[in-house]
Amino acid sequence: MPTRTATPRSTAPARAKAPSKAPNKAPALKPEQGLAHGICEQLQQLIYSGEVAPGERLNEAALALRMGTSRGPIREAIRMLTGIGLVVAVRNRGVFVRQISVREMLEIYELRALLFGFAAQQAAEHLSDADRQEFEQLLDGMDAACEAGEGQRYYGLNLRFHALVMAQCHNQRAQQAYEDHAKELHLYRRRYFNATLNMRRSNSEHRRIFEAISSGSADRAAKLAQAHVLQGRQRLLSTLDMPAVPPALPASPVRKQA
Repeated sequence: MPTRTATPRSTAPARAKAPSKAPNKAPALKPEQGLAHGICEQLQQLIYSGEVAPGERLNEAALALRMGTSRGPIREAIRMLTGIGLVVAVRNRGVFVRQISVREMLEIYELRALLFGFAAQQAAEHLSDADRQEFEQLLDGMDAACEAGEGQRYYGLNLRFHALVMAQCHNQRAQQAYEDHAKELHLYRRRYFNATLNMRRSNSEHRRIFEAISSGSADRAAKLAQAHVLQGRQRLLSTLDMPAVPPALPASPVRKQA
């Protein structure tokens, strides 16, 4: 009988199926982190409204009792406020609402105008399509906030618009200096955007700056950006509630009534 030749079996290991990649998910916030964000927003409103005044100390225990929570989320919310420049920590004393004089505010505005003009000039020279689209979305968002009379929403979009302009200069020192100056002015600037007319004027200026940047008109963009900051300063001064602002100079003596 003919011998049947057996076909040798393959000894190579079977290929394992590659595990399917799970979609990337943003890490979920812990419950206390979400609570801290909510408390941070509430504290911002208390500061912007003047209920918690400039120079006032934030008492963790009192705030925890008022908010109906433990001190952990309060402490985290205060860290957030420190990060955006609304409060400052003083060693061995506590955390206080930032307090600057009107004179300091005017000086800061002048520096902001120079930095913002420089960034707008640079933006006109190398604006990308992606950044152009983001500018348009921010401008439309601010228009919508104006229509709805949402000052808080407008202010957040306004900060993002200014940050996007500053990002175009590709100068880390200029960006950091601008951010530091902007943090010192939050208390003043946020109150300004409580009026719908002020929001409309502000965004109209934003659009003119963007049009100059988009068309590559570097010098015009720089002039408009500087003027925007300085005009904002003037409008703010005209509406400033002086008694609610720490004075730069000693107050005049009060005249005695007859």
